[in-house]
Amino acid sequence: MMAAGRAAERGRSVLLLEKNPNLGKKLLITGGGRCNVTNNKPIVRTMLTKYKESDKFLFSAFTQFGVTETLNFFNSRGMKTKEEAEGRVFPVSDKAQSVWDVLHRYMKKGNVTVRTKAEVKGITFDESLKQITVTLADKSLIRARHCIIATGGTSRPETGSTGDGFMWLKKLGHTIVENDVALVPIALKDLWTKKIAGVTLTDIKLTTFADGIKQKAYRGKLLFTHVGISGPTVLNMSRDVGKLLQESEGSEYEEEASKIAHGKEVTIMIDLFPALDNGALKENLQALLVGQSNKKIKNVLSKFVAPALVDSVLTIAHIDGETPTHSVRSEERKLLVSLLKAIPLSVSGLLGKDKAVVSSGGVALTEVNFKTMQSSVLPQLYLVGDVLNIDRPSGGYSLQLCWTSGYVAGSNC
Repeated sequence: MMAAGRAAERGRSVLLLEKNPNLGKKLLITGGGRCNVTNNKPIVRTMLTKYKESDKFLFSAFTQFGVTETLNFFNSRGMKTKEEAEGRVFPVSDKAQSVWDVLHRYMKKGNVTVRTKAEVKGITFDESLKQITVTLADKSLIRARHCIIATGGTSRPETGSTGDGFMWLKKLGHTIVENDVALVPIALKDLWTKKIAGVTLTDIKLTTFADGIKQKAYRGKLLFTHVGISGPTVLNMSRDVGKLLQESEGSEYEEEASKIAHGKEVTIMIDLFPALDNGALKENLQALLVGQSNKKIKNVLSKFVAPALVDSVLTIAHIDGETPTHSVRSEERKLLVSLLKAIPLSVSGLLGKDKAVVSSGGVALTEVNFKTMQSSVLPQLYLVGDVLNIDRPSGGYSLQLCWTSGYVAGSNC
């Protein structure tokens, strides 16, 4: 929608083809329906560090339309924004509909023609006429001098992102890096976690292990679900977890959470108190237990950790929750401290594309001119958003990529 609106603003006749009955189906569910518009990192080079090795490609595009321009675009059109933890920016209304409304008005003002239920089946190029032909499902043909491909990746296919664009672009000569889920919840084997679905832990550290060997550590939030864990931190580490599962010798990596990877065992350790070492945590816990020595351990511990976790922690530690704190043995207290610094979670796999926030892979970046978003294989094409092979974390970085690439493409086609 950004690309269409910008192209129309420049006086182009623009036709937007949408396979769904309505526009913006995926946009309306982003950020849990709140829409994480961007991340407040106005310095371009700082922002681009989040796109890892893609940063060298994106610099030109982001200097044309970055975070500052995005905020100005929405704010100047009546949508107030607010900043939350880790720089995440949301509409003050907490509704993705607010973002949709701004974009819809923008396109309407630019006289963009929208055709819904217009499923594209293929794109070809007539070399003699220098013209693109788009074939629709109803067999009708649309001819154009330029075409912007904004079909997304393969995450949340129910919204229409089914990877169609990759097939068209491959036939036209583009190199497509294998597409897979990138930001996706993690499924667990541990049955106890199902009992606390909906519980959120904040400011914790998650450390991954493969066959007992430490891999990486991440800090942030965690949300327990009915099948495992989710939340921003979990989504951002999911691709690394997926790679560990893929690296398992002789294993087959499965999309479905019900299918367990064989080979290396991948474990995640939760540190509930990352700011404290074991010694400091032991002193704090000891002071709490001594101060309430006649109360049940389950009641005292609920003042120290999230109440929903207490039963599970005590079960893992093999401590009866009815035990008075003065009767908890020294070795049990030591075990409790160790557990609070490393609650083990056994990974069974990643959820599928239907639960993924973002998919990885896409058009090789060396085949795109990021000053214009033109295809270097076929200059009449412009490529934007998730159709490009760009990794990024959760936190507003995906939508910013869409705003940036869409604006640049619309400004140059």
